[in-house]
Amino acid sequence: MRNEYMRASLDEVDAAADPLAQFQRWFDEAVRAELPTPNAMTLATVATDGAPGARIVLLKGADPHGFVFYTNYLSRKGRELAANPRAVLVFHWIELEREVRIEGAVEKTSAAESDDYFSSRPLGSRHAAIASPQSTVVANRAALESRFAEVEKTQGDAPARPTHWGGYRLKPIAVEFWQGRRNRLHDRLLYTRTGERWNVSRLAP
Repeated sequence: MRNEYMRASLDEVDAAADPLAQFQRWFDEAVRAELPTPNAMTLATVATDGAPGARIVLLKGADPHGFVFYTNYLSRKGRELAANPRAVLVFHWIELEREVRIEGAVEKTSAAESDDYFSSRPLGSRHAAIASPQSTVVANRAALESRFAEVEKTQGDAPARPTHWGGYRLKPIAVEFWQGRRNRLHDRLLYTRTGERWNVSRLAP
């Protein structure tokens, strides 16, 4: 299975000076192209024993301060981020022959930010966040559904955000934009941060 990449190019003269602006440009194009779940991204973390972990999460905010996602703080990724608050995010928009890789330090969002986002979620999702002991072993599906039903009954229509659930913000120190090109001579622009300044370098494919 082999495809030739011929849709677009990425040149230094056309790229934004700031990687957040360049990301927003590409993200908006992915949305306009009606790609399935354009905000899906791989989150890679490292455990205390050095073992890597990766899973798909959803981007819920991107601004000059960083990239935001939400999860259970007691989940495997939450425990790994508590032990080693550094991570990598990867977006892969294969239909546009593009990839974005973001490295940085991770910190929790404020309680107010987490409260605001939690209250905006569908009611069932809020109940599930309370009911699910994410990443831990459960006896079976029936046990999980029983926990969910109990939360529905006790929490009602206005459940409060549990303290073990909230947001993380990855503050980028390096961002790489990858554009597929013909003959595998791909365009790769790497933004690295020095103080408040971003430097752009071209990487060999």
